[in-house]
Amino acid sequence: MGKSGGGLSEAGLRRMRDVLARHVESGKIPGLVALVGRGDETHVEAIGTMSRDGGATMRRDTIFRMASTSKPVTMAAAMVLLDECRLRLDDLVEQWLPELADRRVLKRIDGPLDDTVPAKRPITVRDVLTSTFGLGMDMTSLGTPIMNAVFEQGLTPDLPVPMPEPDEWMRRLGTLPLMHQPGESWQYHLASDLLGVLVARVTGQPFETFLRERVFDPLGMKDTGFHVPAGKIDRLPPLYAPNPQTGEFTVWDEPADGRWSKPPAFQGGGGGLASTVDDYHAYFRMLLNRGTHGSERILSRSAVQLMTTNRLTPEQTAARTALARDNVHLSYGQGQHGGWGFGMAVRTYRGDYAPVGQFGWDGGSGTSTYADPDNQLTGILLTQVGMSVPNAARLIHDFWTTLYQAIDD
Repeated sequence: MGKSGGGLSEAGLRRMRDVLARHVESGKIPGLVALVGRGDETHVEAIGTMSRDGGATMRRDTIFRMASTSKPVTMAAAMVLLDECRLRLDDLVEQWLPELADRRVLKRIDGPLDDTVPAKRPITVRDVLTSTFGLGMDMTSLGTPIMNAVFEQGLTPDLPVPMPEPDEWMRRLGTLPLMHQPGESWQYHLASDLLGVLVARVTGQPFETFLRERVFDPLGMKDTGFHVPAGKIDRLPPLYAPNPQTGEFTVWDEPADGRWSKPPAFQGGGGGLASTVDDYHAYFRMLLNRGTHGSERILSRSAVQLMTTNRLTPEQTAARTALARDNVHLSYGQGQHGGWGFGMAVRTYRGDYAPVGQFGWDGGSGTSTYADPDNQLTGILLTQVGMSVPNAARLIHDFWTTLYQAIDD
């Protein structure tokens, strides 16, 4: 069978489309947009409808809530500041985030909030960028006093109430002890939201303004931001979070009057972006091009290498692997990559079809975005079905399997 220009077989791409279409025809995924980029070639599939009741079809320019796939993109703001020496990796964050000075650390992760010891050292920029500053979403510690406090204080985006504005969010964060000593343990998510506050305070600009000026606009990411303007809201589908017990579709966020319909109080680097396949493709292709977009340099080559190289020690990797392995019945293997760089996973062993060195991340709203330097390949799959049930995870898994079997050179 013939090849398409970028070393992807036509038969393989047809199989990919057939497998994706099967997920939509099953009724479990109303619609999706998938993009495969290799070299100068881009292949896009838009299948199904925006709503589970039919109506408008998915299109290449459909806007999706990116959830945790925001993390690798928002990290670019910090890399710009490192490149310009406005931040240093081992600067203490308390000069900008005084709320995090003089930390106390829990003696035991499941202990009472007042059973603490002093932090052995202050929190650094490096601790925030590597997700090791001492607090995070620890799925192995649900129900502990500290995790309950994180939820009660409204510090995460998935609660019924949106997060408060950054200064109030910082004030609340500052009332909690750390779960681990700074720099010791990799922990998920909170560091990515903290990053946005840090960038805003260093630059004196809202996080989104700095991202737009330094990353989004130069890359032509015209549909990416922390909310969807009224003129584009018809391109945003509802977000469904199916009931884990019954599988029944529940609307988690409506486009009109929903969370993305107006600028949020908190611009969450951990999960707040809305975007399109082409905008994300521009970003990940810039990373594959070692920081350049056309003739323009967005990030230094060294910054990109630092972001996309595993930063975890063997001990930290063990905890991250355990988290992925113990939740494999929920994630269907997504998240089992071994390593973590800045704001994204980095594959350190070959656990499925993707090679070592592939980098990117997945999102709880049914999104998956990775680039693979070995094959000069980008893959992006976006849907509107949250990971409350395994349907989107299975779809993502099949997307990557069929994408890799289509490589033919």
